[in-house]
Amino acid sequence: MVFRQHKDKDDKELMELFYKDGDNEWLGILLQRYTMLLFGVCMKYLKNEEEAKDSVQQIFLKVIDELKKYKVEYFKSWLYMVAKNHCLMKFREKGRFNAELQEGMITSFKEQEDEVFLQKEKSLTWMEGAIKQLNPEQKKCINLFYLEKKSYQQVADETGFSMMQVKSHIQNAKRNLRIQMERMQQNEE
Repeated sequence: MVFRQHKDKDDKELMELFYKDGDNEWLGILLQRYTMLLFGVCMKYLKNEEEAKDSVQQIFLKVIDELKKYKVEYFKSWLYMVAKNHCLMKFREKGRFNAELQEGMITSFKEQEDEVFLQKEKSLTWMEGAIKQLNPEQKKCINLFYLEKKSYQQVADETGFSMMQVKSHIQNAKRNLRIQMERMQQNEE
C-alpha cells in the first residue's frame, strides 16, 4: 500500500521522509528500487550467485543500521559505495588476497572512492545552491529541461515562453551556473 502511493517519489524525498519519521517503509521502497544494482555489484566482485544474494541481504541490514547514524544526501551513490566496500571486505574474510596486498588495495580503493564521492557530493551541493540563485525563468527552464528531461517544445508549452526564449533562458542559466560554481570552488580553496 505505501509502496504504490509513494513509488513516484525520488530518492531525496524518500530519505527526507525516513529522517523525519524513522519509518523503515521508506527505506524499503529505496532498497527495492536498487536491489538489482546491489545484486549486480555483488556479482561483479564475488562471482557467485548465492554469495551475492546473501551479500545483498547483509547490505540491506547494514544500510538500515547506518542510516540511523548518518544523514546521507545522495542515496544511490552512497549505497553503491557501501556495496563495493562490503564485497572488498568479503575478500578479506576469505583470504583471497595476500593480506598486505589486500589491505593496500582496500585502503587505496576506499581513499579514491571517498575522494570521488565527496567531490561529487560537493559539486551537487554547489549546483543546488547555484540553481537557487538563478532568476525564476531560468530556474524553471533548467529544471524542466535537465531535471525533468523535457524537450524544448515541452518546456515552451509548459511555461508559455517562445522556443527562442526557452533556449535563451537555458543558455543563460548554464552560463550563470558555471560562473556561480566557479565562484563557490574558488571560495572553498
